[in-house]
Amino acid sequence: MKKYPNPKSPSFSKNAATKKKTDDPKPVSFFEVVYKIARKIPKGRVTTYGAIAEAADIKLTPRMVGWAMNGAGNAKPAVPAHRVVNRNGELSGRQFFATPTLMQELLEQEGVTIKNDKVSDFKTVFWNPGKPKAASATKAVKKVVKKKA
Repeated sequence: MKKYPNPKSPSFSKNAATKKKTDDPKPVSFFEVVYKIARKIPKGRVTTYGAIAEAADIKLTPRMVGWAMNGAGNAKPAVPAHRVVNRNGELSGRQFFATPTLMQELLEQEGVTIKNDKVSDFKTVFWNPGKPKAASATKAVKKVVKKKA
């Protein structure tokens, strides 16, 4: 008979499902996945919620990425949430910063030109996070297994 964890036992913790296993190098929550990708955005560049969702490769929607970025202010280490804009280059997340102009100010400090709450040279400063290397490594392993079969 299968045993289930007892939530009343002292060894059970409420966040047991989100704890990392020591032998598992993968991030546990989609928040961690999103933040890991966002931390890689170079200074002076921007990316989109959709690009992060696609790079995460775990069936995230751009809205879920936006939701995660809304909580990025509490993340450690810091997440450069100001570098994430919508697909049109608009500063759609600016209302979640301490002041309505902070997102723009942070981007301009990094050399990104903003006009009317939109990145002026969006195609030039866009950074594509691409697919994670682990995903391509998984595909390579699958190819080797198929060849052996």
